[in-house]
Amino acid sequence: MNVTVTEQAAAWYKDELEIEAGTAIRFFVRYGGVGGIQPGFSLGIKMDEPREPVADTEVNGIRFFIESEDDWYFDDHSLKVDYNEKWEEPDFHYEK
Repeated sequence: MNVTVTEQAAAWYKDELEIEAGTAIRFFVRYGGVGGIQPGFSLGIKMDEPREPVADTEVNGIRFFIESEDDWYFDDHSLKVDYNEKWEEPDFHYEK
């Protein structure tokens, strides 16, 4: 499993959340929402410190990661976070 975040998406998180380089953002599984791999669940984000990351990347000084406890959700898919120009927000893509 990998996590990839485009520079445009990273810039959106930096601006929208008013964070600085050195901040870590966790993608975590939450109950509810739409658009995910597992029915009834979706991804959330929060500022957190990695403990047991199964995937991480750093873009423009921001670390993005997924913890081992959320690995089940991805079902052997990698996460790519891109920026959706039409909706002006990040867009999650799951790739085998």
